[in-house]
Amino acid sequence: MAWLEREKAPVSSGERTETPDGLWIKCNSCHEVILRKELQQNLNVCNKCQYHFPIPVWDRIQSLVDDNSFEELDKNLKSSDPLNFTDSKPYKSRIEDAYKKNGRWDAFVSGRASILNIPVQLGVFDFQFMGGSMGSVVGEKISRLILRSLELKQPAIIVSTSGGARMQEGLVSLMQMAKTCAVLGKLRDHGVPYISVLCHPTTGGVAASFAMLGDINIGEPGALIGFAGPRVIQQTIRAQLPEGFQTAEYLLEHGMLDMICHRAELRQKIGNILGILTPSKSHS
Repeated sequence: MAWLEREKAPVSSGERTETPDGLWIKCNSCHEVILRKELQQNLNVCNKCQYHFPIPVWDRIQSLVDDNSFEELDKNLKSSDPLNFTDSKPYKSRIEDAYKKNGRWDAFVSGRASILNIPVQLGVFDFQFMGGSMGSVVGEKISRLILRSLELKQPAIIVSTSGGARMQEGLVSLMQMAKTCAVLGKLRDHGVPYISVLCHPTTGGVAASFAMLGDINIGEPGALIGFAGPRVIQQTIRAQLPEGFQTAEYLLEHGMLDMICHRAELRQKIGNILGILTPSKSHS
């Protein structure tokens, strides 16, 4: 029989061909197995169910701004550890470890850019840096961004994804809530637009301050947005919460958001809004 005479593949080497680690990823929503490269090409959004995965901060910036228009500012600001805080390790060590991992000194990247040829001041949280928590540096960078917007009469855009105030800075971190809201008040007094984009998750002191104060508040689909998490609230009040509580969709239904926007459409949507809100002379 001819099939007995077929040459077999060599097996003596003992080598096996294996799938490289990290090549595939399973969707948290529909459980579809996705090629990681294809997911990245789709802005970290599942092609099947449109679930929005976290996205690296630089990928998000590139998806929003005109090509090569972003210039980072204030990137060397670093926390001074005002409380000399130590839990399982010193706060300074946590900052150093986060810097080695992420290549930046804190959880907020800010600078100038343009969106559909409209000059803007843009800030984006990096959740990979200590959960996107807000301490003195984040508050200072946000305040500087807003003050630049005021001086240049350019719209301010902040994209939030944060666990809230940074516990290692104690009351100093909580002060950033009042600080950022105060400078936003000046921006509003002068009629300069501020667009807030709330992504998964936006919680704690960030949600309770500047993130919910946009002239336009935009949520990403399925994002968890609120002060305390649903489980904490449910355990505190000992009551069953409504289905979908604190999701972007729930907040839109109850008037806390102005719209929900798919990540792939966000740049165009913001550009359209800015075209309405900003005078034509600011587009030059």
